[in-house]
Amino acid sequence: MALQILEKNGTFELKGSLTSHTTKSFVNHFEHLIKALNDVTVNIDRVDVIDVRGVEALKGLLNFALISNNAFSIIGDGCKDIYDDYRTSLAA
Repeated sequence: MALQILEKNGTFELKGSLTSHTTKSFVNHFEHLIKALNDVTVNIDRVDVIDVRGVEALKGLLNFALISNNAFSIIGDGCKDIYDDYRTSLAA
């Protein structure tokens, strides 16, 4: 399944799969948004599948926003894999 990005009330909703097939365009799109908007919120409630590359893409965007001195937030109860990876990173 492809990844759709919908904007709703200033929040960008992801729908579909965030995998190695979709991460390149996802990262390019959100790097541009982070630079242009300075404060970007992504809702992952409707992400069905995320692989390692998808998690790395989200981490990379968080780092990009920090380096750019901009805000990037991930909200929602989407894929459990994101939270599992985040908890593993905190424990290490």
